[in-house]
Amino acid sequence: MEKPVRSLVKAISWRLVATLTTIFLVFIFSRDLVLGTIVGITELVLKTLIYYIHERIWNLSNFGRGVK
Repeated sequence: MEKPVRSLVKAISWRLVATLTTIFLVFIFSRDLVLGTIVGITELVLKTLIYYIHERIWNLSNFGRGVK
């Protein structure tokens, strides 16, 4: 079973990669770095929280785990 801190670190590392991708894409389409950064930061905060909650809920399930 994963500890909560592992779920949090995984969520943060993934969100950094995904957020940089979002900032880049918004910048490419809008040519506005400020808009890209605002969208990216908003997305970072919300999706980190959502991912962490999602991980913790899945951690309650035994689906796909072997029997010990």
